[in-house]
Amino acid sequence: MSGIRLGADSFSSYEAGIKKEWVIGNGLGGYASSTVIGAGARTYHGLLVAAPRDSPGRVLLLSSLDEELSRKEDSRKEEAYRLATHKYPGTVSPTGFNYLSRFVLDPFPIWVFRAGDFTVKKKVFMVYGRNTTVILYEVSCRKEGGFLRLYPLVNSRSFHGTTRSQNMSFSQEAERKGIRIESSNGSVFWLSSNLHYRPDPRWYYNFEYDTEKQRGLAFQEDNFNPGCFESQLDQGTSRFFVAASTEDISSLTLEVAEELYTRAVYRQNLLAFNSRLTEPFALKLLRATDAFIVKQPATGEKTVIAGYPWFSDWGRDAMISLPGLALITRRFEDARSILENFARHCRKGLIPNSFPAFGGEAIYNTVDASLWFIHVLGRYFAYTKDLVFLSDVWSTVDDIIENYWKGTDFGIGMDSDYLIRQGPQLTWMDAKIGDFEVTPREGKACEINALWYNALKTASQIGNLLGKDVAPYETLAAGAASNFEELFWNPDKNCLFDLVSLDKGGNQVRDPAVRPNQILAVALPYTMLSSEKEKAIVDRVEQDLLTPFGLRTLSRDHPSYIGRYQGDPRSRDLAYHNGTVWPWLVGAYVKAYRKVHNYSKESLENMRALIKGFDMNLESGGIGTISEVFDGDYPYTPGGCIAQAWSVAEVLRAYVEDVLGIKP
Repeated sequence: MSGIRLGADSFSSYEAGIKKEWVIGNGLGGYASSTVIGAGARTYHGLLVAAPRDSPGRVLLLSSLDEELSRKEDSRKEEAYRLATHKYPGTVSPTGFNYLSRFVLDPFPIWVFRAGDFTVKKKVFMVYGRNTTVILYEVSCRKEGGFLRLYPLVNSRSFHGTTRSQNMSFSQEAERKGIRIESSNGSVFWLSSNLHYRPDPRWYYNFEYDTEKQRGLAFQEDNFNPGCFESQLDQGTSRFFVAASTEDISSLTLEVAEELYTRAVYRQNLLAFNSRLTEPFALKLLRATDAFIVKQPATGEKTVIAGYPWFSDWGRDAMISLPGLALITRRFEDARSILENFARHCRKGLIPNSFPAFGGEAIYNTVDASLWFIHVLGRYFAYTKDLVFLSDVWSTVDDIIENYWKGTDFGIGMDSDYLIRQGPQLTWMDAKIGDFEVTPREGKACEINALWYNALKTASQIGNLLGKDVAPYETLAAGAASNFEELFWNPDKNCLFDLVSLDKGGNQVRDPAVRPNQILAVALPYTMLSSEKEKAIVDRVEQDLLTPFGLRTLSRDHPSYIGRYQGDPRSRDLAYHNGTVWPWLVGAYVKAYRKVHNYSKESLENMRALIKGFDMNLESGGIGTISEVFDGDYPYTPGGCIAQAWSVAEVLRAYVEDVLGIKP
């Protein structure tokens, strides 16, 4: 598969190094993640952030593994090289990034350090389906007399929090080649290595996480060091490993650890082979998709992690992401399992908005997840022709349509004009600060009704295939189409009103804010507007909202526009949907642009250039993946989660389907 390679000029300073982050998953929602220089810049960074079966959330267990190389030049002098990098109040120490000559992600992170007479090649990977991280080392020494020490820094906390030494304690027990560590909060995990282990318990104090500091969150903590793995080094190359796991791995050997790495690489190569994709940029994005498809530890059901490091599984995100994650990549069995999972949790026509505790009780406050679910069923059938599965979930489709038609929870229901209204904070623009709704969208939202019409027509198509009576769906669709344009068209701006609502006096209010939601009224498979009006929408979106990394959530001439997504939680929430760029919207834009330009050669090349602009971005922010958001103003700095499912999925889907032309 195509990899990412960074030279020393990419991380020549601490400040530059912490802006480049990596993440790999284990198929359970657990992950390993840090900066390319190994410095923790977030509370979420760690080499083992586990998703145990009996835990309500993810747990940081191994924060980092600090390497030290040394050689005694004579009986009095020892030359030492510390490869780790940490931030403490007022200082960065040690500064191991100065020895880092190369970082590679292909398919897992690899570091090459050069320090004196030593060269160290370090690989980190996770065992798929297990809460286990393995770190492999090849240490080359040009002279005899070298020594290697590895210091694990461990913790036992929610990945959202921080720890202080006075609030936690650890006990350890040696077991063959490893140690069993138990924390005072009851968690147990193991460290294993082919190096000699020497217990030497101590706390390291006042680590600082600069990214959290910038975000206005808790940014200082202590980590525990139980001891040291160490070995003398012979002249030549020596191979070692250290593994951390929620399982007893005390019998793990170097040979088995290296075989596990070979299997992990083979699995990645097999995903690429099965996808039938060969274009290098598509293969880079394909690698990024894998971390998002996971099995819930508690239930064993397949789901989609919305973003790393902090999101769990969200219904809306899962449905929007699924074509790029599982259909483009030909992971059809996973697609079916994810759809079955969410269909099983459908209540009163509502697909869950989220499982906030990663397998906890579902929350249903979303108006669009159910409509996206029906859309994805149509795309699933286009790729698989799997009528049996459509038959299995038909009752969910029928339940969604009936509940939206007759009315369901959260004020969701169809009015006499056949269009859907909903209560507050139910669309994807749902940021809230206390009781303050940042983007109030109670009423009739343009994209919800575009999705409603598309869902009705898709359900009609599916029902026809299954021999169902779809006349009611066609009647509802015709009614929606007859009223949509009259209600939503804004002749002053030659595009759609974003929202139609009622004020306190019952008077109709149309919101003229230019937002990207209207692009779905052009991009979905079934649409209601004339080709002229569709072209006008794309032109307006291009003029007011388009950036190299997606669409702004609000035009720059609006008084509420905020061009930077930065600062404390309040500042970020205010900007979240008021100017911040979202890459996932590129997918709909590319499809709509090609459509309204009659799939011309020029439109193809324009969209190829737009999508390929993300290629260079894969070397910044989240390495090899695509961030949740970008600033609305130049230079469009990435922000939010470093790896977002629908960002990666929609860029990949648009590139493969609408640029490369590989369609079902």
